[in-house]
Amino acid sequence: MAYSSNASGRFDLWTIPVAGGAPRQLTSLTDQAVRQIAWAPDGKSLVFTADRDGDEQYRIYRIELDDQSPTEISTGPDCQRILATVPFDTDGRHLVYAANDRDATVQDVLVRDLAAESDRRITPPPGVVFEPARVSPDGRWLLTAGFRSNTQVAIYLIDLHDIDTEPECLTAAYGDGLFVPGPWMADSSGFFLLTDLWGEFTVAARYRLSDGSLEPFAQHEWDVECIEAVDETVLWSINVDGRSTLHAIHGEAALSLPDIPPGVVKALALAPGADPAVALIDTATRPSEIAVLDPAEGFRYLTDVRPPALHVIEPVEPEPVVYSASAGRRVHALLYRPHMRGPHPVLLSIHGGPEAQERPAYPRSGLYQYLLDQGIAIFAPNIAGSTGYGATHQKLIYRNWGGFDLDDLDHAARYLQSIPDLDGDRIAVMGGSYGGFAALSCLARLPYSWAAGVSLCGPSNLVTLARECPPTWKHFVSTVLGDPDRDAEALTQRSPISYADAINAPLLVLQGARDPRVPRAESDQLVTRLRDRGVHVRYEVFEDEGHGFTNRNNELRAYEEISQFLCSNLLDTKV
Repeated sequence: MAYSSNASGRFDLWTIPVAGGAPRQLTSLTDQAVRQIAWAPDGKSLVFTADRDGDEQYRIYRIELDDQSPTEISTGPDCQRILATVPFDTDGRHLVYAANDRDATVQDVLVRDLAAESDRRITPPPGVVFEPARVSPDGRWLLTAGFRSNTQVAIYLIDLHDIDTEPECLTAAYGDGLFVPGPWMADSSGFFLLTDLWGEFTVAARYRLSDGSLEPFAQHEWDVECIEAVDETVLWSINVDGRSTLHAIHGEAALSLPDIPPGVVKALALAPGADPAVALIDTATRPSEIAVLDPAEGFRYLTDVRPPALHVIEPVEPEPVVYSASAGRRVHALLYRPHMRGPHPVLLSIHGGPEAQERPAYPRSGLYQYLLDQGIAIFAPNIAGSTGYGATHQKLIYRNWGGFDLDDLDHAARYLQSIPDLDGDRIAVMGGSYGGFAALSCLARLPYSWAAGVSLCGPSNLVTLARECPPTWKHFVSTVLGDPDRDAEALTQRSPISYADAINAPLLVLQGARDPRVPRAESDQLVTRLRDRGVHVRYEVFEDEGHGFTNRNNELRAYEEISQFLCSNLLDTKV
């Protein structure tokens, strides 16, 4: 297995034998981070993308297993480059990726001839962002996703053998919905995909090239979240109220799978022959690990990145809860209760996205578990805009940031005040990215005496956020957030900066100086406004980081600052 890990301090490229053994570090990067990885067909080399200090301007590199250092194979200026999930043709001569090198606002598909060092370019229709997915087993076809938003994704077919043909939209006849390309069938006659064509939730389906037919393959009462296939074996996972369950068939027969820990399957992989399967699994009590699902030996972890503290403390599993919101809606959430007796102060933690989901994982390098060990409860709701609870719930956020979502957070605070072993007078709020926006909105617009707030790369001004978004995101941002010119008044009315005079709680703001998604100015302008009023604001800018952390030392320092800040404002004694 090849994987990216920051065990060395930065995200480097590593390999580990599936049978078990010591991991091997293939790269030693200084100011870069490995993002995407793909094996060459012969299994003797890998390609990967890496950006610099979180700037998301990726370059492509290749490394042989015995090389001392990687060789760059991308050309041209810094830009957004994205490898296809399966980027090579059968002989490994051609490599498929996306880039916005021709026009900063357009993401093309490029097929690079590694031997001739030349490129074939395929351009998307207007308003569509191309993201290549998988080359077919026979090397003839390329599946490409065409994004208009997270819920408007079409599938395009590109003929790699005929350079004169245009991309064909395979899903146009089925409407403007969600169609995410998955693995090919073994004979290249069709492929699997994920779609919401038949209802609120995502199902797995089969598409056949011969007649354009589309039929359900796996339908459940929750979202199918990922699917993989090799030969006659198909493996997929279901997101059941945040927790993953696995299913598999070989031919038409169901396969028995070993039990997995309660948590989140973040990726699946099947080796040729489909034995064994490998999964990237995250749980509330253990960080993301690579695990093997072996029919003979059962479930076993292949990696172990648990920090020493997890061997000392008793980690907490969350309990799923549901609370009432406006318009008769019900909001699902996770509640983590400390092992000691209450009443406990509470951290209201809001996920990013906003089209994402709070799940029983191990967020922020164990910050949850540390706070729980100190006696602070965690409440993590899946408010309007969250995925996992149907398309209608997810789309409530579209062009409505600070609307239904903020109302759900208002009801979350009321719910917390109603629980006997929680201290409703000591509630702090925290979030990153969109979650930072939501946290700032709580502090500015909800009538509670918040004990403290934390914003990590959180937008404060929706107008400037929309105007300064990455170039290829322009259409997407207009669809999901709003246009900074046409919708300036509405965006201003929903921006935390417009209500900065109402923020009085102590605030910790963390920001990457090189963040391309939420520029530093988003935090600068808010901090200045609050400090001018005498509000206590602790502001930390990481000069060598972007949207999140690539340097392990920076990450640990940030979460240490957050834990100290929250403990000092939520607990009776300073920690």
